[in-house]
This record gives sequence, structure tokens and C-alpha cells, in this order.
Amino acid sequence: MAMITIGVDEAGRGPVIGPLVVCSVALPNKDLRLLVDYGVKDSKDLSANKREDIRQWFLDQCLARGWSYSLVYCETNEIDLAVQQNGLNILETELFAKSINRLSIKSRQDLEIICDACDVDTLRFSKRVSQLIDLWPWPNSKIDSYHKADENYPVVGMASILAKQARDEAIKAIEGKLGFPIGSGYPSDQVTINAVRKMIEDTPHEALRWSWSTVKRIWSENKSTEMPDRLVTSGKQKTLF
Repeated sequence: MAMITIGVDEAGRGPVIGPLVVCSVALPNKDLRLLVDYGVKDSKDLSANKREDIRQWFLDQCLARGWSYSLVYCETNEIDLAVQQNGLNILETELFAKSINRLSIKSRQDLEIICDACDVDTLRFSKRVSQLIDLWPWPNSKIDSYHKADENYPVVGMASILAKQARDEAIKAIEGKLGFPIGSGYPSDQVTINAVRKMIEDTPHEALRWSWSTVKRIWSENKSTEMPDRLVTSGKQKTLF
């Protein structure tokens, strides 16, 4: 049975607005060259039009060649909860494993999983993800994590493209509901900062990450009261999944 390679990456870890999106892609080892031939690389090195072209091509290959992918959306309330509990690195290991578990992979297939690591300790990141993969360890399979894997492994670059496109669509949906631009969502973006100011009323908007220092700072600049606790306001229990 052919070796299956899985690439995993995320988009939207740093922004103050919108979800974090994790994507896993899976395809036979023998097809990896097709990613290179079509120009797949880190999403940050591609224009929006090129990313969309590659995404549509990839979806066509899923139908023609049996490739698969899985997207996991982590909304802002879950992100804020993670910040209060174990931190974003632990959250990402949970999301990476969740996206892998959702792939259409037969348990007897040999797997090579490559993750883009957010943790400074790449071995620790791999171990934490593997502990959450269903029925792991699989025979003749391995998982490795690397810094900048999206730049060095096209299969991870493909995951980064799908995650980036999915997050961009989520941002457009938020803009559609708000009726004004929110920019990239990153605190360094002045359009985003202007949007955050508009999105803070009696309580910060649900699309904001309340735990981010940007939101807390803008709240304190404009309000004389303490910012509400999101977990209390939303009634969320202290659990992620």
C-alpha cells in the first residue's frame, strides 16, 4: 500500500480579529511532485489570485486522484479560553490532531505526517500532536514537526494555502456582517485598529479576541470600567472540545 504524506499548517494565530484555521492535506507520496510542478509553496509567497488558482486545482485533484483535506475553525471564544487555560501552543496541538483525525485515511496505511511547528521545541510539538491522533502509533508511520515547514515542504505549503484562503473567507464574512472593512486582522494594520475601535461597545464584539492586549488597550482608552470577562459573559464552560 502506498505511503501517504500529510501536511498540516495553520493561518491566523496572531490576528486580533477572526478565527484560527488549521488545515491538513493528504496525498500519496508518488503525487508530491505534482505540487511542485504546479507551483505550490508557502501561502505568504503567493498572491491571493495564485492561492485561489492553486486551491481550485487542488480540489480538482481531490476528485480525480483521491487526495483529501480537512479544515478546522477555532473561533475567538475558544482562543480566549485557551489563553486562560494552557496557552496557544497546546491549543494548536489539539487543533492539528483534530484536523488529522478528520481526514479520510485508512488506519492500515503507512503515514508520514509533517507539521509546521509553533513550539520552539519541535520534538515536543510532534509528541503532543501524536498523543491526540486516533489509534496512534500506526504501523510504519511517523510524525515530524519543523519550523518553517510551509516554506520547505510543498505538502505543508498546500495546507497553508487552504488554511489562508479559508481564513480570508471568514474575514470577508465578518466584514459583510459589520458593514465596514477590518483589514488583515493583525494589530499592525491600521485598518484593523480602526475596526477594533468600532467593534468595542458595551462589550467587545464576538469576532474579537478579548484576551489580546490590543483589545484590552483600546478598551481601557475608551472605557472607565473594567473589561468584562468573556467566559462569564458568554457562559462558556472551561473546556475546549
